[in-house]
Amino acid sequence: MRATRRGLVLGSLAAAALPRFAPTAARAAEGDERHGLSSFGELKYPKDFERFAYVNPLAPKGGRFSGQLASTIGNQSLGTFDTLNIYVLRGAGAAGMNLTFDSLMVRALDEPDAIYGLVARAVTVSPDGLTYTFTLRPQARFRDGSRLTAKDAAFSLTILRDRGHPEIAETIRDMSEARAEGDERLVVTFAPGRARDLPLTIAQLPIFSAAYYAGRDFEASSLEPPLGSGPYRVGAVDPGRSIGLERVADYWAADLPVCIGQNNFDSIRYEYFRDRTVAFEAFKSGAFTYREEFTSRVWATGYDFPAVAEGRVVRDEVPDARPSGTQGWWINGRRAKFQDPRVREAIGLCFDFEWSNKNLMYGAYRRTASFFENSDLKATGMPSPGELALLEHLRDRLPAEVFGDPVTPPVSDGSGQDRALLKRADALLREAGCVRSGNELRLPSGEALTLEFLDDDPVFQPVTQPFIRNLALLGIKASSRMVDPSQYQARLKDFDFDLTARRYGGGVTPGADLRDLYGSRAAATPGSNNLSGIADPAVDALLTVLAGAESRAALTTACRALDRVLRAGRHWVPMWYADKHRLALWDVYGRPANPPKYDLAAPATWWFDAEKARRIGRG
Repeated sequence: MRATRRGLVLGSLAAAALPRFAPTAARAAEGDERHGLSSFGELKYPKDFERFAYVNPLAPKGGRFSGQLASTIGNQSLGTFDTLNIYVLRGAGAAGMNLTFDSLMVRALDEPDAIYGLVARAVTVSPDGLTYTFTLRPQARFRDGSRLTAKDAAFSLTILRDRGHPEIAETIRDMSEARAEGDERLVVTFAPGRARDLPLTIAQLPIFSAAYYAGRDFEASSLEPPLGSGPYRVGAVDPGRSIGLERVADYWAADLPVCIGQNNFDSIRYEYFRDRTVAFEAFKSGAFTYREEFTSRVWATGYDFPAVAEGRVVRDEVPDARPSGTQGWWINGRRAKFQDPRVREAIGLCFDFEWSNKNLMYGAYRRTASFFENSDLKATGMPSPGELALLEHLRDRLPAEVFGDPVTPPVSDGSGQDRALLKRADALLREAGCVRSGNELRLPSGEALTLEFLDDDPVFQPVTQPFIRNLALLGIKASSRMVDPSQYQARLKDFDFDLTARRYGGGVTPGADLRDLYGSRAAATPGSNNLSGIADPAVDALLTVLAGAESRAALTTACRALDRVLRAGRHWVPMWYADKHRLALWDVYGRPANPPKYDLAAPATWWFDAEKARRIGRG
């Protein structure tokens, strides 16, 4: 996620008509103390479990992991960093900083959404599901030796809600209060109608030291290593180039069941490069040793260097069971020229995926159609009775095609300039009131229709340029603008772009987090991930249903209904996806024999294999 990684205003009709769901996870957990939580009350691991099944409890400690940031959270950028504070809007945050903080609970990566106690030993839930009381472990410590208390946890949740990065603040906005009752008792209350997964979300947020921030501006961009309590501390920092993290030898939680077999590397180092070609050359030279390959051309043709032939670099393809997420060119619907969906649809028809996949990407990808691709959350065929029950209440707000087969990108003839699709695009533009004036297409306002593709990495250029040439055939003057990572990050935060390519990872149990991607309030919040500016009361209403679904079946139905509505909106030009991770590794790593289903778990559960390293001369 890139990751990793929002005003919600429900229309009166939608708010009144759509069903509201009780918080299932809360009902399942109410009464007795619980050692874990899940969205629908199901836990794989019992209270006295010793470790997660996917770790190697005998994994050796030592050695170094080195790689690049592959997904983002908060304000992180893939191309550079200028701050160690990743949880606010300001700045471009450094990789790995999440490893320096602990949270109340942590994910089990072999379950869809279950979390188990880290700082929190247990949790109890009120009968109405609106009050969660966490009991903290007395041995929890910050790295300076000071005790981590409920006061710190309450401070952290409150400041993230009020001043945190929009993708966090929007998600947890229905947390009413977090307060400490003594050192070991944290009470968190939620607003009625809160999202189903909100308690799980707040339980996984970082815990900061209240004393540390008493004299510091939480929202400041800073290279001062913050005081944390996690398994790693900040080491060597070269702003914009690399950041090192060092394992905390006396980490207070090392022997807890949720930590056994994890955090095995003595040091973790993330390298930054502004160009993927330069990054690949650095990997080939051994400057870093772990690489997830995202460029099909490089995967198909680039791994012919000596270290591969000699077996010092190995490649692997690991199945990815998670939803593939959403990757595409996001169209900024805030701009007047893109507000007509027919214009947006016409733009999308100019991208010839079949030609690009065959000629540029070695047939490595499938076309993305859904906002929940590679999962059963994806809408297919005609709406089910359950979907219709949600959509009928919104019929007067929705295009008729929502009630048929879901909108799907057409398959081209693979020529690169499919005349039938271009003719269809031209007809849509004319229906929208656009007219040709010579070689120029003008909007109904008389303004020439121009497009700028904004990016900070040239990797998409081979695909973007044929797209631009097809747009020109319709009289649309399009161009590609490359900017440095810092400027790119700033322009996205201010929604200062026409189209930009971006991928957002998808979870197995989506919930309130989708408001940051598609909610109306996020559309007006600088720094949110709602790049297209989707501000649709029907979408907001379905997001509310989805966030409160009381069973996995109900969640699936809500996601499929939402998928139909979003796809009909033509808010993006969908790109492509693959259902596997492509890994290239200098052969110095060990990894568990039974990896978790829902994550690569690297570097968390991997380790440095000294014998392998000696064999290839990197001991």
